[in-house]
Amino acid sequence: MSETSRGSAPLPPSSPADPGVESVAADLAAVVGRLLRRLRSSSADSLLTPSQRSVLARLQDGGPATTAALARAELVRPQSMRLTLGALESQGFVTRAPDPADGRKSVVSITEDGSTTLAGVRAAKRNWLAEAIAAELDGPERRTLAEAVELIGRLVDK
Repeated sequence: MSETSRGSAPLPPSSPADPGVESVAADLAAVVGRLLRRLRSSSADSLLTPSQRSVLARLQDGGPATTAALARAELVRPQSMRLTLGALESQGFVTRAPDPADGRKSVVSITEDGSTTLAGVRAAKRNWLAEAIAAELDGPERRTLAEAVELIGRLVDK
């Protein structure tokens, strides 16, 4: 009997050599969740909340943005984004300037201190992960992990 997904075509049957897609999806989601929690805890001394780190990364990677645009991108209310930005601004990690297209709005940008802090957070995460890989995986396992990273990238970039 084949597995099925809600409202879609039947899924291929599973076997020991080819586990069912729903099982793989559930296991992958659980492991990725645990990985994200470990990565967050590896940079806990940064004194940034996860939402603050996410906003800094968005500003660094995507450039200046309005509060409303950041709120939409982060899937939060504008009031919540204003609080997050206020905390980042008080730490000197972001700055506001008038929007050149509409003087009634302001545009938020990451500061040099914000970029430095974000780089430290990212480095702490990479360092923890690199040390864990070096300590736990041998050469063939690292190659398998590299292949899995490529496959996961395909899923995410789809």
